[in-house]
Amino acid sequence: MDKYAQIRPYNDDEVPAALGRLLADNDFIDVIAKYNLPAWLSHWSALSRPLVRVRLRIKWGGFRTVEQVQQEVAYYLEMLINNTTSKVTYSGLDKLEKDGAYVFISNHRDIVLDPALMNWGLHQHNMHTVRIAIGDNLLQVPYITELMRLNKSFIVKRSAKAPKEMLKALTQLSGYIFDSLQSGHSIWIAQKEGRAKDGVDQTDPALLKMLQLHGRKLKLPFDEYVRTLKIVPVSISYQYEPCAIAKAKELVHKREFGAYVKAQGEDIESILEGIRSDKGHVHVAFGEPIADHCDTPEQLADSIDRQILSHYYLHPSNYIAAGEDSEASPQELQDFLKRLEKVPEELKAQVLAMYAEPLKRKLVP
Repeated sequence: MDKYAQIRPYNDDEVPAALGRLLADNDFIDVIAKYNLPAWLSHWSALSRPLVRVRLRIKWGGFRTVEQVQQEVAYYLEMLINNTTSKVTYSGLDKLEKDGAYVFISNHRDIVLDPALMNWGLHQHNMHTVRIAIGDNLLQVPYITELMRLNKSFIVKRSAKAPKEMLKALTQLSGYIFDSLQSGHSIWIAQKEGRAKDGVDQTDPALLKMLQLHGRKLKLPFDEYVRTLKIVPVSISYQYEPCAIAKAKELVHKREFGAYVKAQGEDIESILEGIRSDKGHVHVAFGEPIADHCDTPEQLADSIDRQILSHYYLHPSNYIAAGEDSEASPQELQDFLKRLEKVPEELKAQVLAMYAEPLKRKLVP
């Protein structure tokens, strides 16, 4: 019996069926048509759908493994990097074992790009890509679920509400992460639920308590179990914050009205906006496996946060937003100010604070 069947990524023998479901999904076919066919043709589903299906059957017909799917993803990811970034750089990979299995815990600025760009660095350095944690709140659309599970994503059941149901889901998740490591598969998970919309990258101890659930089952002390997980903090910094206006809008709305309720499909739109927007220079800094003696989740969270902050790469945009214009070239200053002109007046202060926060936190003793 497969105890992780409901949450794990697809295995190789499940790839053809999953691709078949995608080809049969009209919503998915329409999305492909929208971004790959001339506008006039993409609106005529009677014409565009058969054309897209034929093209995809030809392209995907020979796919039988997850590795083949990931090679296809790598092709499109390289195009995305070339079209929407000035460059993507990496540091710290030389300190990791090429065949090691780690729990990568990163700050979270973009729903899809954070793990995707981290995976690109691993791929470029001939290291294994990771299994990616993704909340079930993002899997309301069937084709998104298929795409994510084909691309080595596993499901975090955030929709569970009853205490017993939550504990069962978290225990299953903790066991899955441990068993993945034991079988040589690394894990990526964000340091907290949801993106850091205010620029504050801070690990939620609740995440680390979840990781420890399987350690309790093994009757291992917290510190000892943490060492078996080989936790590596990862710091991702974007020159131009993905979905900056949408993030600022949510924060301002919460401040004024006390709550913010996302519209139907808003998460999907955030995914698409993050993919297609200009991100400038992106740097991904891999830290070192946590070696500090941590007896509690809070101590471990502090250790992770120190590495994420210390390795965070500051861009000219961070300095400009904090009023340190001298740290940017005239062209960089002009580019950022042009970008700021597109931000609604009532959101500008929040957007500037978002960019300035990493620099301010680095300056704190």
